[in-house]
Amino acid sequence: MINIENNNKYKIIALAGNPNVGKSTVFNELTGLNQHTGNWPGKTVASAKGYYTFNDEKYILVDIPGTYSLMAHSSEEEIARNFICFGENNIDANCVVVVCDGTCLERNLNLVLQTLEITSNVVVCINLIDEAKKKKIEIDTDKLEKYLGVPVVTTTATKGIGLNDLKEAIYGFKNKKNPIKIQYSKPIEIAISTLEPIIKNKCKNLNSRWLCLRLLENNEDFIKDLDKYLGYSICEDENVKIALKECKTLINENNLEDLLVLSLINKAENICNKCISFKNPNYNSFDRKIDKIITSKLTGIPIMLLLLAFILWVTITLSNYPSSMLSKLLFFIQDQLLIFMNFIKAPYWLSNLLVLGVYRVVAWVVSVMLPPMAIFFPLFTLLEDFGYLPRVAFNLDNSFKKCCACGKQALTMCMGFGCNAVGVIGCRIIDSERERLIAIITNNFVPCNGRFPGFIALTAMFLVIGYSSPIQSLISAFSLTIIILLGILMTFLVSKILSKTILKGIPSSFTLELPPYRKPQIGKVIIRSIFDRTLFVLGRAIAVAAPAGLIIWLMANIKIQDMSILIYFTRFLDPFAKLIGLDGVILAAFILGFPANEIVFPIIIMTYLSKGTILEMDNLLNLKQLLLSNGWTIFTAINVMLFSLFHWPCSTTCLTIKKETRSLKWTLISFITPTITGVIVCFIFNTIVKLISAI
Repeated sequence: MINIENNNKYKIIALAGNPNVGKSTVFNELTGLNQHTGNWPGKTVASAKGYYTFNDEKYILVDIPGTYSLMAHSSEEEIARNFICFGENNIDANCVVVVCDGTCLERNLNLVLQTLEITSNVVVCINLIDEAKKKKIEIDTDKLEKYLGVPVVTTTATKGIGLNDLKEAIYGFKNKKNPIKIQYSKPIEIAISTLEPIIKNKCKNLNSRWLCLRLLENNEDFIKDLDKYLGYSICEDENVKIALKECKTLINENNLEDLLVLSLINKAENICNKCISFKNPNYNSFDRKIDKIITSKLTGIPIMLLLLAFILWVTITLSNYPSSMLSKLLFFIQDQLLIFMNFIKAPYWLSNLLVLGVYRVVAWVVSVMLPPMAIFFPLFTLLEDFGYLPRVAFNLDNSFKKCCACGKQALTMCMGFGCNAVGVIGCRIIDSERERLIAIITNNFVPCNGRFPGFIALTAMFLVIGYSSPIQSLISAFSLTIIILLGILMTFLVSKILSKTILKGIPSSFTLELPPYRKPQIGKVIIRSIFDRTLFVLGRAIAVAAPAGLIIWLMANIKIQDMSILIYFTRFLDPFAKLIGLDGVILAAFILGFPANEIVFPIIIMTYLSKGTILEMDNLLNLKQLLLSNGWTIFTAINVMLFSLFHWPCSTTCLTIKKETRSLKWTLISFITPTITGVIVCFIFNTIVKLISAI
């Protein structure tokens, strides 16, 4: 949780801006390593604060959520609006820095003008000025500063250019402000003048003109926040009631917001016409040419699938060698641990429990997960940095609307490829609670990184053994793409069912920005993807894999009448498992693999071999022979892949769902929905196979 403490030594600076304008880069460059992250009180929206010093002044920089507007239609907008208006813990921001994109300033000015209506303590930071110059976009900052009435600074944050000027502007902004005043239509202005004298007297620390607009809109959520800030209900005041009643004869609150937004858009357009010149009118023609292909109804989806297949092929091809090396290293350490346990004369059962139970499971998870994630996440982040992922959402938006879901769900699906827990967290970008729940419940249909090794091994054993190595990789990548496509289709189907049953509703509209294509910052992408994603996901997996290793070892080694508890468990599950094309061992492995999907396949091998510890068979031919000798066929392999694709989320994802929804009910629904789906799909496939075999 981010808390701004009451400390007179620091000045509070809020950092606002649209998404994709480089706000995070500005924040990181100003604060360096002096950062703390968390969630806003009572919200699941991520935030961060950092510290820096300039001219002996100490500053706390608060990175408020990226948003296009302060009209508060989402949690992000609500938090940004409230922080600018009310501050945090009764501490107001000394200054608001609004970061804009120099290549599309007119669109960004809408947020600047809305911020200026709340507070005059604003500094405008026009970032990405190098890209603007490349596109021959010239911005007259002196004129812009004159029209806005607040300091304007240009930066290229990725190269550190202009950041010192930004610090100077923040340090001395009080000497340079005479903010613009937006003039609305005559009826609105009369309504404001009627209400403002009363509001000004009651809310002395807030911008009375802006408060009048929100009260005239009858924005219930904002009025609640305002009442909380004031300590009483302002709309219950008799004078306010009378004034509002009078104002309603002048304006229609149903279309008031549209009229206000239109005035802001027109003002932004007028300012930009006077301050910006385009030396090359076709400055964005290259982007539009690419978009005609990438977002085309004919080619958009095929390109998306080909890109996905390519990323999977690269991940499979490049991860094999480091995975093998890492496995050898970790299992060499295991041997040394056994020698050490023997040296200190630890009991045999304790040595096996800790080393062959806990450590070996963790070693398996690390060796299997780390190399593919270290390749997959950077590649995916490069596409994100390039500006491709919003195009994916654009391509799938219509499909999600037909399912009464939100197009932004396409982005959360993409996040789920690495880890479903990350995908669930990513659902915060969806404004509608109903659509956010649909995205959370269905996110598990996207196969996470932990399920890829099992898919790869099964396709290799039952589809590609006998082919050359490059062909194996291509067939594996193609097979994985088919599996992912099945997951996407199931996402559409279940989203439709949910939207017609327990989560009824119509799809909401949203503004989907297609940002300009940018050259990815490869170094920063690699660092960010490894530390923010790979190591984060790996750490959570290890945290649940260690106790899982303990439980699995105990079940495999504690015997009752010469038979382990694990064998009893698999025999109990066997009748039901056979109905869905599996067996008791496979189903037990999925249940015991609840802490981490990576350990499902090792448990299957361990149980078939009747060993008391997880084993790795590095020869796929030997492994295939083991499976065939235990009754497997190609149809068993397909059923295992189908059940792996559609079964319950892992423990890490379930914990994340509980944290994000703050509801045990929705966590259980998120667990039960894919489980029932997996059982039904496997039962249908198994029944079809049996019927065909009987003919």
